[in-house]
Amino acid sequence: MNEPKRVRPQLSDEASSYIRALIMSGSLRPGAQVRPEVLGEELQISSTPVREALQSLRVEGFLELVPRKGFQVAPLTGKDIRDIFRVQALIGGELAARATLNASEGDLAELDALHHELIAAAARHDDASLEEKNHAFHREINLLANSRKIIWAMGLVSRYVPRRFYSSIEGWPKATVDDHAKLLEAIRSGDAETARREMEEHLMHSGELLAAHFDERIASADAGDEAQGLAHV
Repeated sequence: MNEPKRVRPQLSDEASSYIRALIMSGSLRPGAQVRPEVLGEELQISSTPVREALQSLRVEGFLELVPRKGFQVAPLTGKDIRDIFRVQALIGGELAARATLNASEGDLAELDALHHELIAAAARHDDASLEEKNHAFHREINLLANSRKIIWAMGLVSRYVPRRFYSSIEGWPKATVDDHAKLLEAIRSGDAETARREMEEHLMHSGELLAAHFDERIASADAGDEAQGLAHV
């Protein structure tokens, strides 16, 4: 008997990441229905890994399963996003402080190279590369901290922070370049407490940009719904 074909884990992970980003960016509004077949078409994968992703996102609190309606986006506000980033900032600040004390000349050179690659990506408006280099920069700092349990905690919180679509948020590319430059200078100088503060401020800044973007999109969508309703009165 042939064993049932197993779904590759990375497909459901990819779907989860994509859906999280849609929710956190406001593209999928609270209360919106989430249909696995539609998302499967968008991602060009079968609906099976998408359904697995939806179940995972339900456990994480991004989705709700409503009887006779299926999966819907759970309630989310700009304040929720700011709160999530506040927690991430506290953890990230500690990691940055520890990384500063551990960083060698070679580590600093690697961070500097990533920062310049990020600057170049921003200058040529290469959104995919910009997001990739931003992730790599933060990952390098987290690894330099050499604190497995704190990194694990950061991984849990970071699930709620979208990697996709960030570069489309007004002000984010410039804020990232500027904030990283100040953070890198603190790490280079060996000033752990300044590095902690710069990382906290950077993550709070990013959270504020995302929350404002989210609030604006939701308000605009609500206004459109209201106008459409009035048009049918």
